[in-house]
Amino acid sequence: MALIHVQPAEPVDVGPLGPALAGTRTSALFKSAQLELMRVVLPAGGTLPPHAVPGEITVQCVEGSAELLLDDGAVALRAGQLLYLPGGCRHGVRALADCSLLVTIVLAVR
Repeated sequence: MALIHVQPAEPVDVGPLGPALAGTRTSALFKSAQLELMRVVLPAGGTLPPHAVPGEITVQCVEGSAELLLDDGAVALRAGQLLYLPGGCRHGVRALADCSLLVTIVLAVR
C-alpha cells in the first residue's frame, strides 16, 4: 500500500516557503497507486542527476529558479512557471537560485 501524507479533501499549503526555504527538505506530499506529488527543495547550485520516469510529469516552480537539463538542451523555469514532460523523457534539474518545485508524476502508465 502506498504511503499517503495528505488525506483526500485535505488542503495542503504549496505556496512559497519564504524564509523557511533554506531549512526545508524535499518531501512527498501524496502518493497513491496512480499519482505522486512532491515538493522538491534545492539550494542554489544543487542538482538532481539525469533520470526518467515512465509516466508524464509536471514541474511547477513555486519560488526561486531552476534549469531542467534535457537531452536537447536546458530550459529555465522561474517562479510561477510550469513545465510538462512526457513519460520517459530523460531530465535532470539544477537550481539557479534556492528553489521550491512542485512535481507531479503519473505512476500508472497505460
